[in-house]
Amino acid sequence: MDMLTCKSTRLVFLLMLLVLCPFFHSSHAARDTISQGQSITITETIVSAGAKFELGFFRPGNSTYQYVGIWFKKVSKQTVTWVANRNYQIVSSSAVLTISNDGNLVIVDGQLSYSVSNMSSNGNASATLLDSGNLVLRDENSNILWQSFDFPSHTFLPGMKLGYKNNSGKSWSLVSWRNLYDPSPGVFSLELDHKGITQFITTRKPEGLYWTSGPWDGKIFSFIPEMRANYIFKFSYTSNQEETYFTYDLYDPSKASMFVMDVSGQLQQLSWLESTQQWILFWAEPIIQCQVYAFCGAFGLCNQQALPFCSCIRGFEPRSSGNWELNDYSAGCARKTPLQCENHNQTTGDPDEFVMLSNVQLPVNPESFGSWSIKECKSACLNNCSCTGYALHNYSCSIWIGDLINLRQLADYNSSARDLYVKVPASVLNPKRSKRQLWIILVLAVSLTAISSAAIIWWMWVRKLKRKGEDLISFDFNNKSTQQGLVLKKGAEKGRNKAMELPLFSFSSVFAATNNFTASNKLGEGGFGPVYKGSLLNGQLVAVKRLSRKSGQGWEELKNEAVLIAKLQHKNLVKLLGCCIEGDEKILIYEYLPNKSLDNFLFDPVAHGVIDWTTRIHIIEGIVQGLLYLHQYSRLQIIHRDLKASNILLDKDMNPKISDFGMARIFCGNGSQATNRIVGTYGYMSPEYALEGLFSIKSDVFSFGVLLLEILSGKKNTGFYHSDSLNLIGYAWDLWKSNRALELMDPILGDTPPANVLLGYINIALLCVQESAADRPTMPDVVSMFNKEIALLPSPKRPAFSFVRGMENLGSSNRKPEICSVNDMTVSILEAR
Repeated sequence: MDMLTCKSTRLVFLLMLLVLCPFFHSSHAARDTISQGQSITITETIVSAGAKFELGFFRPGNSTYQYVGIWFKKVSKQTVTWVANRNYQIVSSSAVLTISNDGNLVIVDGQLSYSVSNMSSNGNASATLLDSGNLVLRDENSNILWQSFDFPSHTFLPGMKLGYKNNSGKSWSLVSWRNLYDPSPGVFSLELDHKGITQFITTRKPEGLYWTSGPWDGKIFSFIPEMRANYIFKFSYTSNQEETYFTYDLYDPSKASMFVMDVSGQLQQLSWLESTQQWILFWAEPIIQCQVYAFCGAFGLCNQQALPFCSCIRGFEPRSSGNWELNDYSAGCARKTPLQCENHNQTTGDPDEFVMLSNVQLPVNPESFGSWSIKECKSACLNNCSCTGYALHNYSCSIWIGDLINLRQLADYNSSARDLYVKVPASVLNPKRSKRQLWIILVLAVSLTAISSAAIIWWMWVRKLKRKGEDLISFDFNNKSTQQGLVLKKGAEKGRNKAMELPLFSFSSVFAATNNFTASNKLGEGGFGPVYKGSLLNGQLVAVKRLSRKSGQGWEELKNEAVLIAKLQHKNLVKLLGCCIEGDEKILIYEYLPNKSLDNFLFDPVAHGVIDWTTRIHIIEGIVQGLLYLHQYSRLQIIHRDLKASNILLDKDMNPKISDFGMARIFCGNGSQATNRIVGTYGYMSPEYALEGLFSIKSDVFSFGVLLLEILSGKKNTGFYHSDSLNLIGYAWDLWKSNRALELMDPILGDTPPANVLLGYINIALLCVQESAADRPTMPDVVSMFNKEIALLPSPKRPAFSFVRGMENLGSSNRKPEICSVNDMTVSILEAR
């Protein structure tokens, strides 16, 4: 009887499970949906079907208010992508999110309610959170009534639109938070330009335009060259009768990536790094002063490589000299002398002329005319007194009426660089010296003589105070009692400590050597800060790298660079002569290399003819030997992590020297290391480092491969443009697969290098930039490859960042390019030392 009862009980239990199972399934399936009549409380959430996004109540930082938002589910650091009630703070802990009887999504807070959606519905409605991060409100027939993607917050997610409806005036834009703990609308917004130029603009309230992305060319925005090295997302542009917008997709949908309109005014591209559980910033705009719209005001020219950044066009002067001295250039510049056409009371006088500004970003708001000659363009501006400047590009004439705004000096090789002609009085170009001017010059000459005499006396006094180099600086990382790990000791104590030692220069001596850090002595500027040319009292020329207080790099990078490079001795590494640490001043002193950096030759349309094939081979050999020393033969095995053309310096004999070790790291063995701080340069970073934060000797090998392609082609990887290729790597790979690799060669080299030699170099470069680090050779392998015939070299697999025309052909290419002229000689260029 007991057995029968037991069996009956089990049967009833099983029947109950069968009956309840559909309900459990229904309950589970509804975790991503709020149906009409349902609600979620402060402590409840709904999660998208694939568990990518979560919706619920959240409290930003230390705020006392609650908000309804959407955030990444699998990201450990809560990152909110959308806020429902930006203008409505929730105080009560009893608030709920629900769907009202009229089908709207509402927040009910006691007696108050806030409508998230505002539409009319006659039937039942439900809200579903999708794996895209989009909250969609549908009626009972699954028609979309409302969706959060139509009302963006500060985050641009894959699949979202940024743009506008052409007829209704509806737009999709991003608006920053007020601050880190207040999601209410801030002062910065990002939107698609409505004025006919296909570009994004950032505005700041109440000032107005703050930054522009530059026009869209079908692949990138002209002022965001980093997009050429993009390997995360793919932008697409749509413009039809109904709407105009941009959207984007991820190459790898499993990754968490987004664009954010930050409270600082920066548009940031961020990706989540699983290995370190950190958001990685890939790029941000604007990142430098000259990218801020109208930073130098009207008729002001912004040059990021000069100090100060702003200068007035010839014939103009600061409108407010006091503000300029305080580094506030927004008032811009004004003419020193009115234009001749503006002097209505003066019927005689020389006609106005034009001064040419070379390689500049053209001002905004031009009036354009097609198929004009330079003479016609100049005449049109000269005959219109309101015209202030003109430019001609591809027979298209542009003239400007009124103030010239947003002028920026660009590099020679920048594809956006143009020549601008600015109208000025003839006296600016042909000044006539009056007697009064001669008297002024005479007085100034006497004054300068007196000042020069005083300067000589001061110089002699400074010379006496200059240290002779007997003080040494030692970076002792184990001594915690010293400030920032520094130990100063006299030359007599050199033998007592084996820590790294460097001559210590006084700041006064460095100040004098660089002529007070004058702008004329400035050689350039990097992430660390400006670099100046200096002359020591013994006549030796030096390069002085001064840490900028606004630099993205700092004390750690300087210390790292000094420690590493002081322990390295190789003819293909730049030599560190000493340093200066006084107060806030942190300076490194290097040997001076008169030919500056490789990029000055390689990417200059005129200067790159100087480096013929023999010189390029010599430079390649030196870079290889320098890397081989770092990876294998130095006392410390070192990964450089920022190998690029601008970090290859050239001495008077064009011998290459690897420089800038601020990002270098010591490593042991052949394994990989992880970091949560991605540093380096777009276009040169390996995929495993850029995407996962993993670096190894193969990271440097990848950078070398990119550099080798640049040396062979004379083209910059991130500044390269081809209709079918995203970057130089993709272009080289396309040519290789189609047996046209010789087309990659810099045309200026002519027929100097034999075909098989050039193909061998291209083969090696493509092996170095393969997507998988395991497939790439080591530097000893590279040396060996340079001594092999091309037929003996491995076939390269698909390189990284070559996402061109989709992502097909993921396998390796088993074909080698045909060699038209057979050469049986073995290429013997490099030997391991």
